Amino acid sequence: MQHLRNTLFVPHGAPTFALQPGAAGAAMAQVASFLNTPRAIIVVSPHWETAYPTVGTGAHLETIHDFYGFPSALYDISYPATGCPEGAEVVIDTLKKHFPRVDADPSRGLDHGAWIPLLQMFPDADVPVIPLSVQSHAGPAHAYAVGQALAELAQQDFLVLASGNLTHNLGDYRISATQSGESPAYVQVFADWVAQHMADGQVASLLNYRNESAEGQRAHPTEEHLLPLFVALGAAGTDATPSPFYRGISDYVLAMDGYAFV
Repeated sequence: MQHLRNTLFVPHGAPTFALQPGAAGAAMAQVASFLNTPRAIIVVSPHWETAYPTVGTGAHLETIHDFYGFPSALYDISYPATGCPEGAEVVIDTLKKHFPRVDADPSRGLDHGAWIPLLQMFPDADVPVIPLSVQSHAGPAHAYAVGQALAELAQQDFLVLASGNLTHNLGDYRISATQSGESPAYVQVFADWVAQHMADGQVASLLNYRNESAEGQRAHPTEEHLLPLFVALGAAGTDATPSPFYRGISDYVLAMDGYAFV
């Protein structure tokens, strides 16, 4: 693979992805192997939503099992990540150049949107981790701006690891799991729409996906799981070329596509 920028958009799937990573997990592990060891990983998860950009500054990061009703083996998983307080302060200072308010949270651990992809990609937990929240109320343009602010850090040996899913409609999951047993057609259609617009560099259309894609609103009844894609786009830089390292569907409604940038 060509030289990769220190920016990735990765899927985290359902919590059971941690136990059954399959082809998507293998692809994530492979793409991680092409990276130089980063100074620290800035991990952006849709499961940490805050009013303002917030950076986890703790030295020790708890593994948060923020789900219920899953196999007991999932609750036994611990990802023993080390935090990076010094690097977190660099992230805060960088974001403050662009946003009037940036908060710090010394007690924030890693929710499953963070530790599941980290487990696939850095199983030895030997790279420090800095959690970063999303602001779902602020929309795609704000997420893209957060990414743009992080771009200078991606050029300074920080890895921006943005975790989400290209489609995320849990209401449709329940219908598929209990009735149809099939993936709704829009899941693949929307993933293809994103792939085409990523390949064509149509950032403005991607940011306006709810209006420009007929499937956008159904793919994301709420926006938090797609916002990390826009963080990754912004952090990669306007001259970056997106490259899908995996494409596929899991659990009927979760497009598990992942993107690197060259």
